[in-house]
Amino acid sequence: MLRVAAAACAALLLSGCVSVIAESRVESALLKAGLSQRNADCMAERMVDRLTIAQLRKLEKLRGKKGEPMKPRTLKQFVERVRAVGDSEVLAVTASSAALCATGLADEAGG
Repeated sequence: MLRVAAAACAALLLSGCVSVIAESRVESALLKAGLSQRNADCMAERMVDRLTIAQLRKLEKLRGKKGEPMKPRTLKQFVERVRAVGDSEVLAVTASSAALCATGLADEAGG
């Protein structure tokens, strides 16, 4: 019984560590993509909670099309770039996160 409890505690701690690492990587990728620190922090928290690791990796590889600026100038341009990922859930989570974070409503909605 003690082993089961120890294994359960270890799994919970590990999942928390993975979440923190994933959030940090997503935030860094969003900053690299040109988002502000405030928006990147807010959006990363929401996106890690709502997307799978595979979906987050798709976003990590996101690049602009030929002729586009390296970094989107606005959140709207970033969301349009995310459309190219071809995953409707990724697009919906990114768009809703961008809207809630840009308006400050994410804080009121609980992150």
